[in-house]
Amino acid sequence: MSSKDKTNSSDVREDRVVTTVEGAPLNEPFATQRVGKHGPLLLQDASLIESLAHFNRERIPERNPHAHGSGAFGYFEVTDDITDVCGSGMFSKVGKRTRCLTRFSTVGGEKGSADTARDPRGFSTKFYTEEGNLDWVYNNTPIFFIRDPSKFPHFIHTQKRNPQTNLKDANMFWDFLTTPENQVCVHQMLILFSDRGTPASYRHMNGYSGHTYKWSNKKGDWHYVQVHLKTNQGIKNLTNEEAVKLAGENPDCCQQDLFESIAKGEAPSWTVYIQTMTEAQAAKQPFSVFDLTKVWPQDEFPLRRVGKLVLNENPLNYFAQVEQAAFAPSNTVPYQEASADPVLQSRLFAYADAHRYRLGPNFNQIPVNCPYASRFFNPAIRDGAMNVNGNFGSEPNYLAQSNKYTYLQRDRPIQQHQEIWNGPAVPYHWATSPGDVDFYQARNLYQKVLAKQPGQQRNLAHNIGVHVAGARPDIQERVLAMFARVDKKLAADIKKEIRLASAPKAKL
Repeated sequence: MSSKDKTNSSDVREDRVVTTVEGAPLNEPFATQRVGKHGPLLLQDASLIESLAHFNRERIPERNPHAHGSGAFGYFEVTDDITDVCGSGMFSKVGKRTRCLTRFSTVGGEKGSADTARDPRGFSTKFYTEEGNLDWVYNNTPIFFIRDPSKFPHFIHTQKRNPQTNLKDANMFWDFLTTPENQVCVHQMLILFSDRGTPASYRHMNGYSGHTYKWSNKKGDWHYVQVHLKTNQGIKNLTNEEAVKLAGENPDCCQQDLFESIAKGEAPSWTVYIQTMTEAQAAKQPFSVFDLTKVWPQDEFPLRRVGKLVLNENPLNYFAQVEQAAFAPSNTVPYQEASADPVLQSRLFAYADAHRYRLGPNFNQIPVNCPYASRFFNPAIRDGAMNVNGNFGSEPNYLAQSNKYTYLQRDRPIQQHQEIWNGPAVPYHWATSPGDVDFYQARNLYQKVLAKQPGQQRNLAHNIGVHVAGARPDIQERVLAMFARVDKKLAADIKKEIRLASAPKAKL
């Protein structure tokens, strides 16, 4: 079977004979064994017991976060030579195609939440390369709310439900984000509460690595890299009111749009670009290259085209091929490495571990997660729940001296020639910096970008105002003070919107 057949296939019997889970044919699907026609059921009815027991176990733990999402298969095609930047096999020649799976998602909501929630969108792609599976675990925003990984569980909790009321809570949401040490979030908050926070569909939004990565060529030359995926369908967003209306009328509108577009042959695509930065250039920036709350100015670090991502194949089964898909930034290939970005470093562990919990220790054996293009062989990684691939048979479960093992690219430069880190082990809280350094990019977005987009400054103030109107007065004051550091007009407009949203509604 080809990798395509293995990642997106059905195992229905060709003769379509209905059986028990052990393969014995069933002669009647709904009859149950009883004492007489109307007497009690018999425990010996193994088919009924299996059906009920399996039903109780159909659900697996949902992702936390990114529980709600949609996905499709497709391919990545190289359109431009970047072998001077990256030596990965997937970029080896122009025209080369690599099969892939992309999953889009919201972040904070539960699995059954609405597609149009105001939230960043996950944009994760698994590439089935000949050097192993590569996961780009990205978002539709170029930055994020935090740069301290220890704050991630706290932040996500504030985006979910109050532990007492079980309701979304504006006090929790804004209390955390307006705490002075956490106001590095302000740039992301401007993106989230602009209309970009409510994309009209997954097809009409961009994707960004956000994190800085390190890519190297086969000579050992290396760069810091950020990746951009620009939609070829154009950007389309919803207003706050449109998003709320759709959440009630068709909460799965983005899932429907993606599936139906592909089914009609209208395959969405994205053009992939990279930004590159040398270590010397990074040292001259007014921000750290490892700061997830900052973008790289494109006039200094222009976009360079790499290829295109095309999604042209719907999954045959959502649970098997989307719900069970396991993405983790630790899934990488030669010449693409993680940087010292502390949030990325923490994700290297957390994402793979989430799948060990959600799917089991052998989640990489689930067809959608298998590295079919390269295959997996590591004698020490054995056993565990749901091991179904033969478990390497009689192969010793350690590296036996008497056996032959092959190691490729042993002389390939990895990191020994790159950054040099020295210093004591110290606790460091990367809180909001003194002065203006954590606010100037947000100010540029408001004054130089949103100002050129008709109605977007107004919509930003409105969207913040109607949301924060549900918070306590003291928290509202902190919100206004934080956004005043971006632009005093923005704070004044938010205050007006809070007043309007809080005013008693006229009775009809």
